[in-house]
Amino acid sequence: MESAFLKIPSFGFVNPNIATSKLVSRSSVSLRFGFHFRSCAISSASAAEPASASSPSSVVNDSEKLGPGSLGHITRPDFPILHQAVNGSKLVYLDNAATSQKPTAVLEAIQNYYESYNSNVHRGIHYLSARATDEYELARQKVANFINASESREIVFTRNATEAINLVAYSWGLTNLRPEDEIVLTIAEHHSNIVPWQLVAQKTGANLKFLELTEDEVPDVGKLKEMLSKKTKLVAVHHVSNMLASVLPVDEIASWAHDVGAKVLVDACQSVPHMVVDVKKLGLDFLVASSHKMCGPTGIGLLYGKSDLLNAMPPFLGGGEMIADVFLDHSTYAEPPSRFEAGTPAIAEAIGLGATIDYLSGIGMERIHDYEVELANYLYNSLRSVPNIRIYGPDPSRVFKRAALCSFNVEDVHPTDVATFLDQQHGVAVRSGHHCAQPLHRYLGINASARASLHFYNTKEDVDDFIRALTDTISFFTSFK
Repeated sequence: MESAFLKIPSFGFVNPNIATSKLVSRSSVSLRFGFHFRSCAISSASAAEPASASSPSSVVNDSEKLGPGSLGHITRPDFPILHQAVNGSKLVYLDNAATSQKPTAVLEAIQNYYESYNSNVHRGIHYLSARATDEYELARQKVANFINASESREIVFTRNATEAINLVAYSWGLTNLRPEDEIVLTIAEHHSNIVPWQLVAQKTGANLKFLELTEDEVPDVGKLKEMLSKKTKLVAVHHVSNMLASVLPVDEIASWAHDVGAKVLVDACQSVPHMVVDVKKLGLDFLVASSHKMCGPTGIGLLYGKSDLLNAMPPFLGGGEMIADVFLDHSTYAEPPSRFEAGTPAIAEAIGLGATIDYLSGIGMERIHDYEVELANYLYNSLRSVPNIRIYGPDPSRVFKRAALCSFNVEDVHPTDVATFLDQQHGVAVRSGHHCAQPLHRYLGINASARASLHFYNTKEDVDDFIRALTDTISFFTSFK
C-alpha cells in the first residue's frame, strides 16, 4: 500500500495541553474509497427570462428517513460542488456551520443578473435599473416573509451578520446605553456578538454580564432570568450555538427581558438556515443572520429590527443612498432601511439571497429541520461510538435537541492534525480551531476543537464516511505512542 505524506498547513496556534503528533509516512495508512460519482455542470440561465429558483429540481415526497430516499439524497444533485474529488477521495463536506454550499438555482440567479439586467438600484429610470431595483427589493420582501417580519422595511441588508450586530451596537447602543447599564450575554457567544458590545461598553460605561453553562454544557437559562434587572438594557444571545449545538428558548428569554424593559438581539446565523424562525412568535427586537450559511452568496447579511426601533436609530454609515437631502453644513436622512444602507449595495448577492429563500421555501423549513434532527442524532451517536472522543455540548434527549453539528477532540491528538489528515487522506472537510468562540473554549479548558457540521444535503453515507476516516486518523496518530 502507498505511504501517506501529509502537507501540513502553517497554523499559528498550538495547544500545550494536547500533544501534536509527528506527521510521517506510514505504510498502512492509505484507506482510499472506491467511489464513482458524476460531475454536475452549471447551466446558464436564459438571457430573456429570470432563473427560476422556487424549488429543488427533484424534490418529491419522501419518508424523511436517512435511507436512499432521504432529503439529503434528493437535494444533493442540486449542489454541483459536492460532486468532485478532493485529494483523490470523494469530497465529504462537513463544514456547513462555517459556510454552506450553493444550489444551481442560486448560481443561475446571480449569473442571470449579471448577464441580463446588471445595473445600479434606486437611482436610474431606465429598464435595467428599474428591473434590478425590483429584484433587489423583492429579495428584501422575501426575507421579511421568511422570518415573518411585519413589513419589508424591517429588513436591513448588511455585508454580513457581524456588520448587522455592529450596526445595532453603534447606532442603538451608543444612543441608548448609559453608565452602569447592563448587557447580558452568554459565554458561548460568537466573537461577533461579544466584541462589538465590549467596544460599546467601553464608550458608554455600560457593564457586560456573562451567563455560564450548566452541567449539561448548555447556557444556564434558569440563571439568566435571575440576572435580569432594571439595569438590564439589552440581552444579546445566540439561538443555536455554533460549538455546543444547543438551542436556546429565545422566546422565553425575550419575554423575561421585556418584563424588565430590556431589548433582545438574537444571533440566528445557525438557526435561520435550519429551522422555522418567526420573529413575531419569538418576540424579538433584533435578529441577525448571514446569507452564506443558508445556501446563499457571501457578502450579504441581514438585520431585522422592529420598525419603531429602526426609526429612532441614527445612521451607522454616511454617504450615498442613506440621505434625504445634503447641504454643505448638514444632511437629513432617509427612512429605514435606506438609512442604514449607505453606498451601492450588494445587488447580485441580495438577488442570490432571494433565490436561496425560494429554494429553501420550496423544500420547506419544517421538512429541513425534521430531517436534520434525525441526521444530528445519527452523527452524535456515531461519533460517540469512536473511542477516545470527547464531544462538547448536551446529549440529545427529550430535553435537549442538538443541532446537526458536533465539536469534539481526540485524546492526545491536536484537532488541526485531525482535520488535516481527514482532508488530505480522505477528502473529508471539517473545521478545527476555536470557531470564533475563544471564551467558551477557555471555559471548557481547551483552546481548540474539531467540528463536523451538517446541512440538509448531507446524507447518512457522509457521516459513515467521516467516521471511517476519523477511525483511520486516530489509528494513524496513536500508532506513534
